[in-house]
Amino acid sequence: MRISNNSFLDPTTVTLVGIPGLEHIHFWIGFPFCVLCVVALLGNVLLLTIIPMERSLHQPMYIFLAMLAAIDLGLCAAIAPKMLAIFWFSACTMAFHACLTQLFFIHALQGMESGILLAMAFDRYVAICDPLRHSAILTPTILSRMILIVAVRAVVLVGLLPILIRRLHFFHTTIIAHSYCEHMAVVKLLAGNVQLNTSFGLFVAFAILGFDMVFVLVSYTLIIWTIFHLPQKEARLKALNTCTAHVFVFLEFYALAFFSFFSHRFGHVAPFAHILLSTLYLLVPPALNPIVYGVKTKEIRVKMKFLDWGRDPSYK
Repeated sequence: MRISNNSFLDPTTVTLVGIPGLEHIHFWIGFPFCVLCVVALLGNVLLLTIIPMERSLHQPMYIFLAMLAAIDLGLCAAIAPKMLAIFWFSACTMAFHACLTQLFFIHALQGMESGILLAMAFDRYVAICDPLRHSAILTPTILSRMILIVAVRAVVLVGLLPILIRRLHFFHTTIIAHSYCEHMAVVKLLAGNVQLNTSFGLFVAFAILGFDMVFVLVSYTLIIWTIFHLPQKEARLKALNTCTAHVFVFLEFYALAFFSFFSHRFGHVAPFAHILLSTLYLLVPPALNPIVYGVKTKEIRVKMKFLDWGRDPSYK
């Protein structure tokens, strides 16, 4: 409800602009984003089909990879339908509660993805630095607890973001200069003191992304140190090869994440560039992860060649 020329009280709907400054080419921008979504859908569904069906892939690394695929599918489902509706049909209006729901799922799934990447880094650390104890350390019970902690951490911390937004009832505007409901984009709508919202948003980002990135870097520093102290060249090359896919995925995820995070708060990036990169940050990893792991992981690559599931890939 509008109560003055420049303020709203508890609005029931918001309007998503899409990509400010590029409205005239929204229709064409939608196609590459749609391609990313289709690639992500097909690739991650394929991983989620292969990994549960093949007993040889019931190992920690592949279990984490299956979790990553499920999270990536969730991210695409959370952002793609409304974003493509904005680009192709100018369906910019969104219920405010739906906006907060989208905000929760996007940021919670981002937090879970970061946690799973940390778990995968820990798995590689144990596999390379302490291989004889790998199965003893990463037991099914430990795997279940790690996944549960990752999920609960993201749900609890991110769940407070929409609650803090709802405590403020006055809004400067209901127009969100973004293609999806991102936390800071929604906070900028609020009238009144938003210091708590901004500070807690920073805390959540560093408690999840910052914490995970530090320990991923520590894990890979120790891994690289161990690899270069292996006595045989073949062993060093094999160990490096098993890590390249993980390193690529980590760099891709955290580089885009922190660019989006800092440019929204401290940067002076053109709005259209920031929103384009923020959207790519959500859609590129889900599309690339299955390709990277499918190409670099021999076991998955072999299984993909034999889609007639009744045939044993080892049979010739």
